[in-house]
Amino acid sequence: MKKFFVSAVVLLALASSVLPGCGSMGGSQGSNVLGSILGALGNENTVTSVADLVIGAIKIDQSQLVGTWKYAAPGCAFTSENLLAKAGGAAVAAQIKTKLEPTYKQVGINSSNTYFTFTQDGNFQAKINGIPWNGTYTYDAASGTLKMKSLLLSSTAFITRTTKGLSLNFESKKLLTLLQAVSSLSGNSSLETIGELSKNYDGVRLGFDMSK
Repeated sequence: MKKFFVSAVVLLALASSVLPGCGSMGGSQGSNVLGSILGALGNENTVTSVADLVIGAIKIDQSQLVGTWKYAAPGCAFTSENLLAKAGGAAVAAQIKTKLEPTYKQVGINSSNTYFTFTQDGNFQAKINGIPWNGTYTYDAASGTLKMKSLLLSSTAFITRTTKGLSLNFESKKLLTLLQAVSSLSGNSSLETIGELSKNYDGVRLGFDMSK
């Protein structure tokens, strides 16, 4: 019931506010934006709890992280609830994921070739588009910060909970580095979507929704 109430409040707030780059929501423009919001709310990538979209809002301990996680969908999270609210809430987060999906498909990322395995002793094995990435990790449950290190590549990710598992997200530059490293299309213009999204929304982190 609480989740339904939060979603309803977000929808009402969005219907009477200004989305980035949309101007005021009057007349047919308001109807178009509201239709877009309703479409996003029906999208399978929509997260029903606002807390699921804020890094550190829901604590996930290391024992919950341990295991193998397969790519399920594009991921998105924000560094604070305030920045999420400014961006437009859960509906806009769903739209961000939808915009990322064609980029991931073009790179070749899917559930059969992209996964992360974390062990209790601090090691990880991963593949992104079938390209292996192995090393060690440290995890700070209080902040949801995951630091992964290997001989060739190190990166920091941010863990949030989702309805189907967890989301592993990166700063946009780090995500670009990862995708360029595994993609033969490193100059592909579709990757620019990641940079554009990070410019348009303060505090956004982008990555992968994972299921166990």
